Amino acid sequence: MMRINNNSEPGTHYDASSNRDQRSTLFFSVHDKVGALDECLRALKKAGVSMTRIESRPSKSVDPGYDFFVDIDSRSKEVVIRVVDEIKQVSVVRDVRIVSNLDDEAAVADAVPWFPRKISDLDTFAEKVLEMGEELSSDHPGAKDPVYRRRRMEIVEKAKTYRTGQPLPRIEYTEQERETWRQVYTRLREMYPRYACREFLHVFPLLEQNCGYGADDIPQIEDISRFLKDCTGFTLRPVMGLLTPRDFLNSLAFRVFHSTQYIRHHSDP
Repeated sequence: MMRINNNSEPGTHYDASSNRDQRSTLFFSVHDKVGALDECLRALKKAGVSMTRIESRPSKSVDPGYDFFVDIDSRSKEVVIRVVDEIKQVSVVRDVRIVSNLDDEAAVADAVPWFPRKISDLDTFAEKVLEMGEELSSDHPGAKDPVYRRRRMEIVEKAKTYRTGQPLPRIEYTEQERETWRQVYTRLREMYPRYACREFLHVFPLLEQNCGYGADDIPQIEDISRFLKDCTGFTLRPVMGLLTPRDFLNSLAFRVFHSTQYIRHHSDP
């Protein structure tokens, strides 16, 4: 997966547009292979347009594959159609659509980016993660550990299939996972009095008393969520990996905090 970062946030996003009123947005899905995105970008060049923004996410329709949203610096329908035709010629491309074309001034004036309107809309975030989740980067401590990868996939699958209203998945952690947690927990617990803020020091004992936080076992998000809801109205829900900042903040609007459930690799706790 290719990452193109700007200076403000991590992830698969790049925006170089200085005038958003002069762009059109295309969506296309590609089969994952080395050089796939490069082939698509060459098609844009052949069509004679410049790309001003690109964003990618794992595809729901192409497996393995990625969905791309690309802005081009043209509002001409003729140009956009030419670009679509060029991208369709790329062998790895499975779907091409025009998301918005700024020749339509009324559409531009009324355009509002999608956002969740009810809490069940957060289910659409299930597979929209930027990184981690099912796949691990080559420098991850567990990247070459098949046992760890299988275990992580088991836990990630629970987050992938979770839907609003269902009981939060409970994980039966292994002894190795509990030992990794024990090392991390013990070390951090020693550092909190010196480095943690006053608010954290006030709340953390409550988590130990009510949510099962401790060195000997790993707390379940169901127990944490129930306690947080009673105290603050917030709840937890499982997630495969890192969300986009937009999706993460949209969830907070519903007082929902996403949390992974897998544990770090034991070789580098």
